[in-house]
Amino acid sequence: MVLSERAGQGSPILVTGGTGQLATALMAAKGRRDLVLAGRPEFDFDNLDAIPGFLRAIVPSLIINAAAHTAVDKAESEPDAARRANTDGPRILAEYAAAAGIPLIHVSTDFVFDGEKGAPYVETDAPNPTSTYGRTKRDGEEAILATGARAIILRTSWVYAATGKNFILTMLNAAAKTSQLRVVADQQGCPTAAQDLAAVILRIADRLAAMGWEDRYRGIFHAAGSGATTWHGLAVAAFDLAAAHGLTKPTVTPIATADWPTPAKRPADSRLDCDKLARTFGMVLPEWRNALSRTITEIFTARQHAASQQKTA
Repeated sequence: MVLSERAGQGSPILVTGGTGQLATALMAAKGRRDLVLAGRPEFDFDNLDAIPGFLRAIVPSLIINAAAHTAVDKAESEPDAARRANTDGPRILAEYAAAAGIPLIHVSTDFVFDGEKGAPYVETDAPNPTSTYGRTKRDGEEAILATGARAIILRTSWVYAATGKNFILTMLNAAAKTSQLRVVADQQGCPTAAQDLAAVILRIADRLAAMGWEDRYRGIFHAAGSGATTWHGLAVAAFDLAAAHGLTKPTVTPIATADWPTPAKRPADSRLDCDKLARTFGMVLPEWRNALSRTITEIFTARQHAASQQKTA
């Protein structure tokens, strides 16, 4: 569906991604910005031929592409769908942006790396994805830059929010059903709250609107939560925080990746160095524990509100 959130005059900012957690966070933080949210069925990367006409009807001043095929394991059995969403669709957006002379902010992923470096990745490190998802996202980056568009590509990682489908909500829901959980402890990365990533994107959009485009903005930037942990460490931290809201903490046993086989191979160490974002835009995402605490509070506040509403209904 397409939801027009018009706050002023002139060309709007187009946000793709429908009801995804990043698009939702962008719309929640929109303030007085003139945003248009695009999603299915009107905007659908499975219908690539319709996208140029959709864009011409909107006439955006900036495109924020938060849409993607993010089901990492499912992409192994749906490579064509993953390619449409992660490579072909973004290329079409970039071609339009290049022809119209407008900027494109595109969200990419740490999964473009193989996780073998042993240190946080910088933007100049060569991608070497190990999954269909990672390969299609890398190809999307290359396709966007090949158009010559005024493109800012933000690689992020381990995104979660108080709504949607993500690791944090999966863990909390699992803890409500069992007292024993097993979580992978030999993969590490930088957890990123969708709310914080959205704030960075909108601040960049505001700078472009106020100051105009600069050539140094074009290219790839890493934009992830500060600090790093493992999936096991993230789960334990979430349960510790949730205990203050009444959750009974489960026992969380650390396991190896080999003990939890998946169709797609994950990078063992996908930590991202975000210094370039700080140097260029003066922006640093919050430390992951602080962001997690804020999100856990938001989750349980929403649950308590929903429970009270049910009681009074």
